[in-house]
Amino acid sequence: MNGARNPHYFGIRHLSPAGSYHLLALLDEVRPTAVLIEGPGDAGELAGQLVARGVVPPVALLAYTAQLPVRTLLYPFAEYSPEYQALRWAARNGSQAEFIDLPTDISLALNALRHERSADADPLQATDGHGDGESASTEDSHVGIPDETDARSLQRDFYARIAELSGEPDFESYWERNFEHRLRHGAYRQSISQFSDEMRAWTAGEERRRAPREAAYNEIREAYMRRKIRETLDGGHDPGRIVVLTGAYHTSALDLGLPAMTDEELALLTRVPTKMTLMPYSYYKLSSHSGYGAGNAAPAYFELMWQCMRQREMDRLPALYLSSVAARLREQGTYRSTASVIEGVRLAGALSAMQGGELPTWKDLRDAATILFGHGELSVVAEALARTDIGTAIGSLPEGVSQTPIQDDLNRELARLKLGKYRTLVAADLELDLRENRNVKSVDSAFLDLNRSILLHRLAMLGIRFARKQHRRQTDATWAEHWVLQWSPEAEIEIVEATIKGETVELAAAYAIHEQLLACDDIEQAARLIRQAGECGLPQVAGQAVAALQRLAVDAGSYAQIAQTQRELSVLMQYGSVRRIDTEPLLPILRQLFLRGCLTLLEASGCNDDAATEMMSAIHAMNAVAQEHYADVDEQLWLEKLKELAVRDDRNPRLSGYAFSILLERNEAGEDTFSSEVARRLSPGMEVDLGAGWFEGLSMRNRYALLSRDYLWRHLDEYIHGLDPEPFKRSLVFLRRAFSGFEPREKAAIAELLGEIWGTGAEQSGEALQRPLDDEEKERLDELNDFDFGDL
Repeated sequence: MNGARNPHYFGIRHLSPAGSYHLLALLDEVRPTAVLIEGPGDAGELAGQLVARGVVPPVALLAYTAQLPVRTLLYPFAEYSPEYQALRWAARNGSQAEFIDLPTDISLALNALRHERSADADPLQATDGHGDGESASTEDSHVGIPDETDARSLQRDFYARIAELSGEPDFESYWERNFEHRLRHGAYRQSISQFSDEMRAWTAGEERRRAPREAAYNEIREAYMRRKIRETLDGGHDPGRIVVLTGAYHTSALDLGLPAMTDEELALLTRVPTKMTLMPYSYYKLSSHSGYGAGNAAPAYFELMWQCMRQREMDRLPALYLSSVAARLREQGTYRSTASVIEGVRLAGALSAMQGGELPTWKDLRDAATILFGHGELSVVAEALARTDIGTAIGSLPEGVSQTPIQDDLNRELARLKLGKYRTLVAADLELDLRENRNVKSVDSAFLDLNRSILLHRLAMLGIRFARKQHRRQTDATWAEHWVLQWSPEAEIEIVEATIKGETVELAAAYAIHEQLLACDDIEQAARLIRQAGECGLPQVAGQAVAALQRLAVDAGSYAQIAQTQRELSVLMQYGSVRRIDTEPLLPILRQLFLRGCLTLLEASGCNDDAATEMMSAIHAMNAVAQEHYADVDEQLWLEKLKELAVRDDRNPRLSGYAFSILLERNEAGEDTFSSEVARRLSPGMEVDLGAGWFEGLSMRNRYALLSRDYLWRHLDEYIHGLDPEPFKRSLVFLRRAFSGFEPREKAAIAELLGEIWGTGAEQSGEALQRPLDDEEKERLDELNDFDFGDL
């Protein structure tokens, strides 16, 4: 389309190799002085930096609001993106290159309005601040607007109808066969122009009716783009030397016979302060598997197609693709012969010929791989196909390319701490030893792992998903940490979002903890923030958290909070020397909370079974503090309170049993005491709730000690035999719950013990007790499940 006063319009589908191929042919033919591209109009210098030396796609422009809440828009580019190739051509040939879509301050402001309104209609909308490129039309997806349900439905209906009429399994196969494979001069441009005209004619009316906000937004964008085209013409460029590159959906609406946006209309548009940066991107995030609406399902496959196009060897694509799948299978230990690859190429060609195609589509190649390599089973080749289709490529940016201060700071820290090699999409383990390494000369090397830990904890505090800390089982390894590192474009976005909190990772992490401190209203959270500040190497913030804890400790909350707060302080005090943290101010608080925990134990234990589960965790935490800090807290007072609780019948029986198990474990209850308490608790005169509940609490820990005491099982056996039917059924509630936590080998040991007690033989009884239930027993168990236990 090129009238007397119209530029050359070129409609594309984003991430289209054929679009790039034919666009470059047009640019070489026209030799334009100006190349106008659909993209954020305020990108300015960043547009030029996209094609700077050292930039390796995929990369993205990221726009974000300069105030909370942070909202973002993404404009990603692959090597084969037509927009990226247009920028490169303009840079090589000295032509003006400019983005002409709405500036991001307007786009983000309009998005915020659309979020608010759509949230009123559907609570599932307006939940994602990232502009991942979902929009009303695939051709329009670069703007990154969360589309409405009706707009998505309209697009799906249109694409499904095209696939149906063409006899293709889906729209992507139709598109590839009819557009990506058309390499004859002028074929792509003519076909896509007609396609977009018909698509617009079919959807325009329906879009206004079913998705009016989407239609209005598109009209605003198109009016602005017409304005930018007119400005370029007014700047002295010959219309015949201007190429306008946009999503095909918009091409027919950019005719200069239509009105452009006026100054008055532009001034009326709402705006929000924004910033913009560049960031590396990945093929996975670029793919539609990640939810990116403008993506394709196989970005690595289309890069391979792009390479074949550039070499004018498209007929090699099937062999290269299937060879790559076979290679991936070999890496997994599944070998397929060269003959299978050759047969796969032939089969893919036959499948394409059945649809009248010149070359196999991606779907044809996948089907051929499934049949020849997987023998008809997709599961055999699924991983190899995914690695060939999507790949693990992640882009990179050289130093000097525009980034936010916090991005620059993180890059410097990763280099300083030798963590740059972990900036990949492949997860890698990192073991850290926080102790000083005395075998090196420099201070930085001596504390390399400690400083690495500090950085990783700061990133975790900021919610940046680069590193995941794995829990260790060793109770004494306070100096050791295990992390799993894996980079992603989401992490890059989260780093940029963190720039609102500070210009360096350290400042941003300090601000994040300070924010939480301002909202902190319980001692457990305050203690956790002290630990996190210590892990982040922020002693000043840790001091603020200590002050907050001291203030809140005066009116401490629930027993669980008191206990878990002590546990947090205990852990922090254990590794304080390793992290070089002053833990002296924490000791008075620990003593104060421990004393309160001891004095309120009996009162808090008068609870129901639902609360008892939380209380057991609290008692466990208190006991751990008593053992680890026996020199600093009143351990004897704690043991005395445990002994009182263990013999009380008016407290929750599960907690009494749990307290007795701790005393047994710590050798504070001898065999005579234990035997006497078992006989008392498991006696016919004891209420069933108290007896069976006590046994359940007792069995929660130190089971090996229980298994070694046969008189416990004798008393339990006699107790069960002595119960009437109704109490027996009530006791099963507690006993089933107690034994459900036992491991199979522990259950086997109990069965053998009972066999000896009954005189039926350990082995025979073990087999009988552990055999599967028959139908009659299952029916009786179902009846028990329906039994009305009253107010248990």
